[in-house]
Amino acid sequence: MFGRTTKNMLPSEERALPGRATTVLDPEPHLVHGRPITPPFPENMEVAYFGMGCFWGVERIYWQIPGVYTTAAGYQGGFTPNPTYHEVCSGHTGHTEAVLVVYDPDVVPYGMLLKRFWEEHDPTQGMRQGNDRGTQYRSAIYWTTETQRKLAESSKDSYEQGLAAVGKGPVTTEIREAPDFYYAEDYHQQYLAKNPYGYCGLRGTGVSCEVPA
Repeated sequence: MFGRTTKNMLPSEERALPGRATTVLDPEPHLVHGRPITPPFPENMEVAYFGMGCFWGVERIYWQIPGVYTTAAGYQGGFTPNPTYHEVCSGHTGHTEAVLVVYDPDVVPYGMLLKRFWEEHDPTQGMRQGNDRGTQYRSAIYWTTETQRKLAESSKDSYEQGLAAVGKGPVTTEIREAPDFYYAEDYHQQYLAKNPYGYCGLRGTGVSCEVPA
């Protein structure tokens, strides 16, 4: 029994599934770029993580941006080590679907990645994104540097004002230092490159976002 946790309520660490010691991924090169999706990455690269709903569409957004070295789909922000997709969807791991973005800051500044984050989904919906409902669809920014943290928090405040001006509710995006990132199964990696007509439920709010570079 999973206890009283529901798919729209985060579990406690005590009630989370136990997980496993090894990854569920057998890593292959990025299908679009041909580059590795696991470290080590080139020294001049920086790493960012974003959760915007179903990670299939999110990963495609970011792999298309010039200056992004590689991307990967995974699970982040929960308690269960190396969870499976089925476990994450159960709501009993605490993870959200997240995307790893490895980028060259000399080509694409973090502010541009944030701009796409805010504009490409609705960050006011809590434990869902459109018709996708559950804790694994919550909005999240997981920062890896103090510069990223400051930009993420200031952009959230600024974007929230823009949303309020058109009658939207407060931003529910989780912003925190990056927790462990667990790679999703192989079939999720670059899913929309393998399945060009596959599902993508991302919908923005129509509100533009200006983020300093």
